[in-house]
This record gives sequence, C-alpha cells and structure tokens, in this order.
Amino acid sequence: MRASSAEPMTEDLATIVARHRHDPRRLVEILHDVTEAYGFVPKDIITELASMLAVPRGHVEGVVGFYAFFSDEPRGAYRVLFSDGTTDRMGGSIALLERMRATFGLQGEETSRDGRLSVGTTSCTGLCDQGPALLVNGHAIGGLDSARLGDVMALIRAEAPLAAWPRELFAVRSNIRRRDLLLATAIRPGDAASAAARRGRADTLAEVARSGLRGRGGAGFSTGAKWAACAEAPHAPRNVVCKDDGGEPGTFKDRELLADHLDLLLEGMTVAAFAVAARHGFLYVRAEYRFLFAHIANALAARRAAGLLGPNACGIRGFSFDIELRCGAGAYVCGEESALLESLEGRRGIPRNRPPFPVTHGYDQRPTVVNNVETFMAAARVARDGASVLRDLGTRTSSGTKILSVAGDVERPGVYELPFGVTVQRVLDEAGASRVQAVQVSGPAGTLLSARELDRTIAFDDVPSAGAFTVFDDRRDLLAIIEHHSRFFAHESCGFCTPCRVGTTLVARTMGRIASGHAARRDLVDVARVARVMAKTSHCGLGLMAGNPVLQGIEKFRPVFDARLRPDDALPTFDLAASLDKSRDVTGRDDSEAHFTEEVRP
Repeated sequence: MRASSAEPMTEDLATIVARHRHDPRRLVEILHDVTEAYGFVPKDIITELASMLAVPRGHVEGVVGFYAFFSDEPRGAYRVLFSDGTTDRMGGSIALLERMRATFGLQGEETSRDGRLSVGTTSCTGLCDQGPALLVNGHAIGGLDSARLGDVMALIRAEAPLAAWPRELFAVRSNIRRRDLLLATAIRPGDAASAAARRGRADTLAEVARSGLRGRGGAGFSTGAKWAACAEAPHAPRNVVCKDDGGEPGTFKDRELLADHLDLLLEGMTVAAFAVAARHGFLYVRAEYRFLFAHIANALAARRAAGLLGPNACGIRGFSFDIELRCGAGAYVCGEESALLESLEGRRGIPRNRPPFPVTHGYDQRPTVVNNVETFMAAARVARDGASVLRDLGTRTSSGTKILSVAGDVERPGVYELPFGVTVQRVLDEAGASRVQAVQVSGPAGTLLSARELDRTIAFDDVPSAGAFTVFDDRRDLLAIIEHHSRFFAHESCGFCTPCRVGTTLVARTMGRIASGHAARRDLVDVARVARVMAKTSHCGLGLMAGNPVLQGIEKFRPVFDARLRPDDALPTFDLAASLDKSRDVTGRDDSEAHFTEEVRP
C-alpha cells in the first residue's frame, strides 16, 4: 500500500510491462499492476508507460481517467469504498459511511492529511445478498454492521497490513437457495467438449440452435444463431469471450457461479470454441470479484495440466484452445459486449458503432463469440445431453431455466434457479417476501413491476431478466429508489454521446427535486420527455435504458409522484440552460442544449 510516487515500487515498471509482453492490448492489466505497486498511477509513470508500449501518452491517460478503479492522483494507503448499491443503502450503508468519515475527520472524497485513509463510494459490489459491503484496496468485506465496521477502523488505526487482517472479515458465504438444471448436477470436466467432438462442429451448432438457448443477459438473442454466424465468418483465428462484468445493481449470481460452478462455465466456453473453431478465449471478470481470481487461475491451471486446455484440448486432435483471465476496472458500461471488447484491447470501454457485430469483427477485429456466464453453462449441458435437456423445461419461447439474484425486502436473499415461465409471485414466495410494493427485475435498466403485476412470468416474451430481482416492501420510499437509480446511470454514463451524457444528468437532477418535494408538475413532464429522447437517440444500451426507472415509475406509480409535487405556480420551473452549464464546461461546447430544447420545452 503506497500513497506517493516518492516511495519505492514493490515491482519495477519494466518488469510489469515485460510480464505483459509489451502488449498495449493488455493496458488495463498493466494499470492494475501499477496501481497495486503504487496505490495509484503517477503522471510520470503514464509518460514512461506510453513510451514503453509505443502508444500516445493521451491514450494511457484516457484509459486511466475512464475506469473508476484507476487514478492519477495519490489516494490513501487504505482506500475504502462503500458499496452504493440499492440494497446496501436499504441496509444502512450511508450511516456506516458517515460514521467512518466522522471518526477520521474526513469530508467527502478527501484523503486524510497523513495519507493513511481515503473514503468514498463505488457502484454495486455484487454482495447484494450479504451487504452492506465495502472494498478495502479492492478487497471485499460484506455483512457490515456497527461492530464489524469498528473492527475495520481499528485495523486502519493500527496501520495493520491488509495481509494481516483476520481472514474472517473477507469471507463471502455461498448463498444458493434453489438448484435446478444447471446447479443441481455436475458435469465431469471434459465430458461436454468430448460429446461435442463426437457430434461434430456442424451438428453441435445445430443442437444448440434446436435447444432454443437464448442469451441469458436479458436481450435473449439466439445462441445458436450467434455461434453459427461466427463460425461462418472469414478471417480466422476466432475468439470466445465470457463476460462477467455485469455491475447492474442487484446482480450477484455470477459470483456464485464462478465460485461453485466454474468447471461448467469453462466447459461451455470450450464447447463454443470447438463449435466455431476458436483458438483463444477470455474470461473477463469484474474487479470487485478479485477474491475469486486465485480460484479461477487455479482452475485454469488444473485444466491445462489435465489436457482440457491447450494443444489437442480435451483429447480432440487438432483442436487447440486456451482461456485467459482478464480483469475489469469498475466501468458498468463494459457489460455491453463491444465496450468489453474495447477494454480487452486496452482502451476505454466506449461501445462501438454496429454493424459490424462482434461475430464478424470482435476482439482484434476477428470473429468473436461473446456470451455471459450462465449462457455458456447452459450450452455445456446441451452439448453433453442434447437439445431436449433445455426444451423439456421452460416455455415455447424461453427454454430451460433462469438463475435469479434475489435481494431486498425478503427473508431469504440468495441465488434461485427456476424454470422459465415461473411467475413473479412464485419467486417472491420462494424468497419469503411480504407487503410487496414493487419489484425491480433485471436491475434499473430492466422492468419495474407494481404489486398488481405479480402474476407476470419470467420469460423473454413477458418479463426478461439478466438475473437481478430486487424486492421493495411498502415501507420503502419508491421515489428515493428511482432517484438513486437515475444517479447511478448519470455516474456510469461513458460520456460518449450527448443524449446520454446530458440526459442522464438532467434526469438525475430532476428526480432529486421530485424526491425531495421541490419540483412542480411541469418538471415531471420535462423529465419524462428527456427520458424518451435518450431512449430514441443514445449511442448504446445504457442511454437507451437509462430512462426506464423514471418512465416506468410514472406509468405505474403516478400517485406516488403526484403526492410529492408542488403546484406549478409555487416554484420556479426547471431551468434547462442552467442544468446544462456543467456539461458545456466539460465538453467545451455551447450546443449541448440544442438537441434537447426542441423536445423538452413544455
């Protein structure tokens, strides 16, 4: 833990860069190592790093500035980040944060005068079922309460090295509550890939298509169609990428899948690689799950030793395939597949223009399959047991099972695997929910359900879900929750396009006024219009979906909004020009307002 570049590095920069083969595509990994050595990325190191990688200094500086877990300014030797997820707040995280700041005499994001401590917030850490949570130098601590926080602060006061902290503090418990197709039965390593080899590439692709397997990330694109398009694309070599950078508030299922069912995931990636003739794979895991990295690295090493990865993988002559573990750096937008590919290539995670699509122009502009953890796991079951293993479960349009991260106001938060077509009420009964006011399915970008909609089903043609399932009972201030979701999108916008960059800020500010009772009815009209503009004109899915919490909230909970609004003549109306001042300062442009004025003017 280091606070300034004057202190010696634990590892020489040249050694770090050499370990990464002087490859600028590995810049994010290099910056993680530099941060580990220094505590931040000093400006002189940015200059030296650019020279060593033969890239412009502005490129390195831009990557450092883009990702939340990097900084070019000194930070505390102990960098404490409280999770600002919805369920963390419901569990009292803000009071715990303020207690730590008061104890050490800190204001806002400042670092203590002695350089020992800095305290701030980060987006959801993936411990929604066992929060409130925080990160200390990237290491997760869940189950926070007053006593547990007291232990953390005592260790910081004593300047105890992180390695000497009690391991119990960092324990993350397994929390799978219901198992079905994917979680109830283990597959022996190599069995699914061997079955695919016996079937052959063409028939494996056909079997995946017949199974009806659709991407489990929420959009539900046909996995068989995606794999076939990649297999048919020219320009080998091909790649397979597994994305686990879903920072959607309320999502934590992948934490359990990586911890307890990793072999099934790696098997599914191997099946995909065989089917599309890929030679290289990436497992991209969010930085908040660094406590799983050693486990993943050991599993990959064991598969190589067993001949399941590498030359003639799984005993399939001529099939060479290996998987590389890569780490995110705190950018929600990298859950979008093309933004993730940009990150893998050592750049800021700005979503690409499409077409072309990753299946023809993915990693390094080569054909690439990108799927999430759960999709690859389901593909492994199809490869070993045939299409019917999925077709026999679920519905006509949604075959198989869905794994849900259930949290919030429930007695039994955790991971539940249920067949597609299950009702929302069934999930609530399983988890022990009562007095339900609302359910947020698939995170803030997904579907907000009212208590009148609990007979709806989890399925692609009704309520699709990427996995998050957060319950709010009738004690919760729904407007405060919607405001928090709006601020989440404003914080996580990559800033590339004006509709999202400006729109998310306008929505968050206006929702703050509404939630605090300082808005007029015309503000409600304005915020809805801005949300609709974002949905029509944003560059990527983040902006397209960022207005969902507000639009769905107004549609389904209008009386809650109306009760908080003032008459139009009681308050000054929303000042659009003033609200855009910050965006104009950031961009150096004076036309940010123009795109919205036409649509937003009452």
